[in-house]
Amino acid sequence: MLVVHYPENLSLAEYLQIEQDLVKDVKELTLFTWIVSPTVIYGRHQSAEVEVNEAYCRQNGIAVVQRKSGGGCVYADQGNLMLSYISPSIHSEQVFADFLTFVRNALAAQNIPAVTTEHNDILVEGRKVSGAACFTSPTGTIVHSTLLFDVNLDALQQAITPTTDKLAKHGVASVRQRVANLKELTDAFADIHALRAYIEQYGDKFTGSVHA
Repeated sequence: MLVVHYPENLSLAEYLQIEQDLVKDVKELTLFTWIVSPTVIYGRHQSAEVEVNEAYCRQNGIAVVQRKSGGGCVYADQGNLMLSYISPSIHSEQVFADFLTFVRNALAAQNIPAVTTEHNDILVEGRKVSGAACFTSPTGTIVHSTLLFDVNLDALQQAITPTTDKLAKHGVASVRQRVANLKELTDAFADIHALRAYIEQYGDKFTGSVHA
């Protein structure tokens, strides 16, 4: 896999645009990682009015951005590592499966008992540490995900407002009950920068299947 780097301190919208630019002419599996200031990202089929506490976000300087991929609403800040995985394949189900395998195996290689779910989440000890979404264009597929390391869980709890039905589906009463930071679950990484370096090094060695 090709691991590429882009400037730090861009906005989430700018990183999403980088994905769109990359997929137009992608020749091989490509990975880049990024970290952003506090932002809520909601899926293309979602309504910010329903999924986002917009008043809280305005009061606390949290950006709100809609993405082109589906999936649920997520909160990201400097304690969250974002992963962008770009494939020349348009077989999105296979690309998605390869990506989840990549993240799960990367964590497992550090003795972190990660498992994937049918909802395209990655759990450790029953709690969500990563969620992913997918977008397919005529020239390739983008999968992007969160990887929670030391996210402000209080802000996450306040900024996102899923319905009670959605929480009940996962058997929890709140977003915070459902998610966890890797920092709580493992001492494998000194900080988010160590996690980032490890994921990129693992990506250098990773060969996911590509179905043209």
